Amino acid sequence: MVILRGIFARASRAEIGHPIPSMSERRSRRRSSAAGRRGHTRSRTARAELLFSVSQMECGLWEGHYAQRLSDNAPDYLAAVIQYLTAKILELAVDEADNGGERIITPRMLQMAILNDVLLSTLFRSLHISQVAPGPN
Repeated sequence: MVILRGIFARASRAEIGHPIPSMSERRSRRRSSAAGRRGHTRSRTARAELLFSVSQMECGLWEGHYAQRLSDNAPDYLAAVIQYLTAKILELAVDEADNGGERIITPRMLQMAILNDVLLSTLFRSLHISQVAPGPN
């Protein structure tokens, strides 16, 4: 199945009678906040104080057809979990780089950081990080 973006996505949903509403339809059903009327609108990502986009997580959850109904808090929670996992893996990779005397985090260090942590290794037990082949010397 091809995922269409932008205007084409809205047209294809209308043509096939797609059961999931488009982003504009979902936004129109939301209640307007007092901050929006005063001109101090903040994104959901900024309100949740996250780095990963809450709106993109919501789009991914809707487009993935993981459930027929979706809680308002689900994208916030998913963004927070993914941000935490990313920060944890990068923290362990930095420690791996320091132990090896390196200044650059390589895919190998990411893989070693995951494998050396008990919880992360069980979570990512089927993970394989492909590496770039070394160039000619």
